[in-house]
Amino acid sequence: MYDIHHILSVLPHRYPFLLVDRIEEMREDWIVGIKNVTVNEPFFQGHFPDLPVMPGVLIIESMAQVGAVLLLTYGPKRGESFEDKVVLFSSIEKARFRRPVMPGDQLRIELRVLKHKGPVWKVGARGLVDGNVVADATLMCHVVDKAATRSQPAGPGASGSQAG
Repeated sequence: MYDIHHILSVLPHRYPFLLVDRIEEMREDWIVGIKNVTVNEPFFQGHFPDLPVMPGVLIIESMAQVGAVLLLTYGPKRGESFEDKVVLFSSIEKARFRRPVMPGDQLRIELRVLKHKGPVWKVGARGLVDGNVVADATLMCHVVDKAATRSQPAGPGASGSQAG
């Protein structure tokens, strides 16, 4: 449905931190994204050289980036441009990792909107390899104006990291 060119037009991430390669399905409350995991990923140099395993935190980040494509496409109010918006993590809940993701795997990320009020979104995500669930989590995030993130100091609980 959407190739890397569309993803690059929506997300601020770039190599080596862009962790979604393609969007296969998308509607207002659901998205499916693909991350092709290759041995050339820079994180495999240290995690772990003799047994390359995709770090769980990067699986979560991949989920967040897929979610950000959805939220930046459907999240802004009608008539607003996503180009002025950014998605920021608020929380990660119930993250579970069921099996390692390794080079050669194709990580399929399925994400559904659970609820949303204003700029705050709660989504359920799961990652699958060959039809088997490898990870799942509930993520919360905010869709905010880019300009607002530059003018506000980070406070308690504000990581300042972009989620997608």
